Amino acid sequence: MAKRLIPTLNRVLVEKIVPPSKTNAGILLPEKSSKLNSGKVISVGPGARDKEGNTIPVAFKEGDTVLLPNYGGDHVKLGEKDYHLYRDEEILGTLHD
Repeated sequence: MAKRLIPTLNRVLVEKIVPPSKTNAGILLPEKSSKLNSGKVISVGPGARDKEGNTIPVAFKEGDTVLLPNYGGDHVKLGEKDYHLYRDEEILGTLHD
């Protein structure tokens, strides 16, 4: 079984960030509280090509925290971890502290 995936063209491999279901004190949080569909970029492809054959680089880099759409992307399972594969233009933006 493969342990590493290198995306092709303008695709981005993302591991979704799962919000905690309870606080440090053990209080259970409702499912809807602070739910932000975000993820961490694990790997990026080299980029798409334009009509002249020039590479258009991907807008994200490994380690970026990104805002994901509610639907879309392809589910990929590598080993025990779940990932999602998105096209560059499907990702809504980057999140910064």
